[in-house]
Amino acid sequence: MNKNVHQIKKINRKHHLNRHLETNLQYLKYYIIEHANLVIPKNGDCMELIEKLEPIIIFSAVIIGLIFSNTNIIAENTSNLINIFLCLMLFGLFMEVDLNELKNSFKNVKFTSASLIINFIWTPLFGYFLGSLFLKGNVDVLVGFFMLILTPCTDWYLVFTKMAKGNLSLSLSILPINLVLQIILLPVYLVIFFSSANALDYAQLAYSLLIVIVIPFVLAQIAKFIFNNNFKEKATNLFTDLQIWFLSLAVFCIFASQGDLLFNNQDSVITIFVPLIIFFIVNAIIDLLISEKINFTYQEYASLTMTTLARNSPLALAIAINSFPGHELISIALVIGPLIELPILYIVSKFCLWIKNSGLFFTCRSF
Repeated sequence: MNKNVHQIKKINRKHHLNRHLETNLQYLKYYIIEHANLVIPKNGDCMELIEKLEPIIIFSAVIIGLIFSNTNIIAENTSNLINIFLCLMLFGLFMEVDLNELKNSFKNVKFTSASLIINFIWTPLFGYFLGSLFLKGNVDVLVGFFMLILTPCTDWYLVFTKMAKGNLSLSLSILPINLVLQIILLPVYLVIFFSSANALDYAQLAYSLLIVIVIPFVLAQIAKFIFNNNFKEKATNLFTDLQIWFLSLAVFCIFASQGDLLFNNQDSVITIFVPLIIFFIVNAIIDLLISEKINFTYQEYASLTMTTLARNSPLALAIAINSFPGHELISIALVIGPLIELPILYIVSKFCLWIKNSGLFFTCRSF
């Protein structure tokens, strides 16, 4: 009898707890929708919410890192911790990207050609011009800005493409070739533009590529080859979900170990915002004009805009940390950039929707 009473009480407590949690979740959904303008997926999956909160998560990592700035236990292990977190993040990225899908990038020749020309020819030249114009007094910040500009985004650009109602499949198809080309071209452009500035150590650059690119890439391909499809999908989903947290932990370590450096050079770091804003404005206009000129649909235009504007690949941060030891301002500049970039991308996504609804462009090519 006592046992039955105990079970009934236990069930009642569990039922009460579930109702309490459900009430809190409903309130949380209401709060987020009303105050953050976010959409909660009906299937309960929180990853879309986390992707949209990425700027807040990264900003929080920066703030917490600064609070714990120069804590001895972190400072002593920061180099190893940063590399571990970045390698785990990139391992997940390489697990996620199917290189066999590279051929899909060339199905829409106009879109792929326009995207690659803007990302890997126009942007490096324009980015170096802007950096030289506004950041010439600080080589480290200039290098950080250039690496930020040169590397197309490999993750959150899809979120903003969806917000702008672009062609998500088309945007996704360009990801593998963007990833491959930035791995190849980033070291090349660094040598071309910065070898004369004595800021580049070729041996260190080669070492960084081995540690943070080659090893995670090879391990990811081995894992995909060994695992069966079911386990491979689960592992890929797990590491995909954890990417933002690995990145945030790396960002935390960077700012926890280099807080004094940031405070002593805050004026130099903040100057990166000016050329970055100019970059977004000019390229947004170029994307619109090119899309109209070559008869893109609105969906293609929105996809091109987000593909060519979104920056800050994790690859750039990983390479910077290992290629430029003793030049921590480069890494800090790379992390600071998204704090202004992500709000701008949100504004641009709304601008794209305004373009669509205004009837000024793409009036006959909505679909």
